Amino acid sequence: MHPMQGSRFAFGPFVLDPDAGTLLRNDDPVAVGYRGLKLLAALVQRPGDILGKTELMDAAWPGTAVEEGNLTVQIAQLRKLLGPATGGGEWITTVPRVGYRFTGAVEPLGGAKRKSLPLPDKPSIAVLPFVNLSGDPEQEAFADGLTEDLITDLSRASGLFVIARNSTFAYKDKAMDVRAIAGELGVRYLLEGSARRAAGRVRINAQLVDAMSGEHLWAERFDRGLDDIFAVQDEVTGKIVEALLGRLRAPPPRNRPKNLEAYDLCVRARKLIDDSPQTAREAHLMLTRAVALDPDYAEAYRWLAMNHWMGWVHWGEPIEPNRRTALELARKAVAIDPNDAGCHWVLGNLLAYEHSFAESEAEFAKAFALDPNEADAWATLSDIMVLAGRVEEGLEQIRKAFRLNPFPASWYYLTLGQAQYAARDYEAAVETLRRDETYRTSSRRFLAASLAQLGRLDEARAEVELFLIGNPHFTTSHWVWTEPFRDDATLEHFVDGFRKAGLP
Repeated sequence: MHPMQGSRFAFGPFVLDPDAGTLLRNDDPVAVGYRGLKLLAALVQRPGDILGKTELMDAAWPGTAVEEGNLTVQIAQLRKLLGPATGGGEWITTVPRVGYRFTGAVEPLGGAKRKSLPLPDKPSIAVLPFVNLSGDPEQEAFADGLTEDLITDLSRASGLFVIARNSTFAYKDKAMDVRAIAGELGVRYLLEGSARRAAGRVRINAQLVDAMSGEHLWAERFDRGLDDIFAVQDEVTGKIVEALLGRLRAPPPRNRPKNLEAYDLCVRARKLIDDSPQTAREAHLMLTRAVALDPDYAEAYRWLAMNHWMGWVHWGEPIEPNRRTALELARKAVAIDPNDAGCHWVLGNLLAYEHSFAESEAEFAKAFALDPNEADAWATLSDIMVLAGRVEEGLEQIRKAFRLNPFPASWYYLTLGQAQYAARDYEAAVETLRRDETYRTSSRRFLAASLAQLGRLDEARAEVELFLIGNPHFTTSHWVWTEPFRDDATLEHFVDGFRKAGLP
C-alpha cells in the first residue's frame, strides 16, 4: 500500500485530512473552502518544495482555465485562516514570479503504522527519489529517470539486496525520517540526492546513509556536461558498490540512449503503461517517438513490447497484430542489449504466451543471472509457474517479489491471490483480493472464484457483476485460450471456480 494513502498531516496546531476534506485547529474544525483545502493539501504534501503557479491552479481548479488572480486571492485567504506560523513568519511563503512553498514542519500521520521488515542477509539498500532542484516541473522526469537508473544499476551488482522503484517512489515528496523509511522497506542503507539540470549542465548531489547509525558513508557532488550523465551514474553506482561490498566490480555495461529527449520520453512512458487503456495509448506515442529519435535504444523497445502485450492481455485490444509486434519488439530489445535483465524477462513473459516454455524459462534464467533483484520479473514468473501447476514455486516467487517491492503495483496482489486460489487457500485469496491496493477490476474474477469455492455464492455473484461491468466481453473459454496454461488439473480448477461463481 502507498504509505501515504489516506494520510493526515499535522503542522503546528493543525491537522489536515485531504481525503475527508477537513482542517482542524486544536481538534476544532476550521471553515476553509474547497479550493483552499485543495491548495493547502498540495502544499502540505510537499513541504519545503516550490510549487509552480500552474501546478497549484491545476490542483485547485482541475481542467479549468482560471486567472492567476484567483490563486493569489485563495492563498491570501489561507494565510489569514492559518495565522502566523509557529515561531512567527508565514506558513506559506511566496517565491516571486515562480509560485509558493509551505515552510512549516509537517508530520504525516499515516493510517496504521507498518511494521518493520527484517533485514536481508546481504547489504540492503533503497534509492529514494532524487529531488528535482531545477525549479522546473518539466525536469521532474529527468530526476525520476536518474533514480530509476541507479536502482537498476545497483540491482545488477551481485551481493546487494535492492528495493524496487515502485516502493521507493511511494516516498516521493514525503518528509520522513530515514530510519522510519529504512524500517518500512527493511533495508539498512539509503541513497538520497538531488539533481539540477539547466543550460546543458547537470549538477548531482548524492549521499549514502547508514539508517542504523544515521552516519553518511559516502557523499559527493558532480557538476558535469549533460552528455556525461550516464558516466556519472556509473561512477555513483561504482562508489556505492565499493562502500557496501568493499570491491569495485562493475556489472557488464548497459545499452544507454544516445538521445536525451528519447530518454525523457521513455521515463515518462514507463509510469503510464500499467494504469489504463488511455494512459497506455499515451505511452505508445511517447515510446514510438523515442524509438524514432534513437533507433538503438533497447529499453524503449522493451517497454513498447510490454505495452503491446498489455493491450491484448489486459485492455481487450485485438490479439493480432499486437501479439506478433510485441514479440518482434522484445526480440529486438534483447538483440540490442543482451546485458539488460528487463529485456530478457519481458521476452520470457511473451514466449510463455506463445507456449514456447523452454525458451521462456531460459530467458527468465538469464534475467535473474543479470539481476537477482528484479521484482517485476519474480512476480511475472510466479504467474507463469502457477499456470504450469508449479504452485509452491509460484508462491515462493511472488513472496520474493513482495519483499523486494513492499509497496508494489496492484497486479502483484492479483498474482498473489491467483497463486493462493491455485493452492486451494481460498480464505487467504479472499483476504488478498479484497485489499484496497487491488483496485484492478480484473482481479475480481479470482475473488469471485475463491468465494464460490468457499460456498459464499451471493458474494461471488456480486463480484462477478462488478467484474463484468469493467470487462463486458469476458468469457472463461477465451481467457483459458489466451493464458499460458500447461497443466490440465490447474486449468480445470480455475474453470470450476469461474463456473461456480457464474462467470460466462
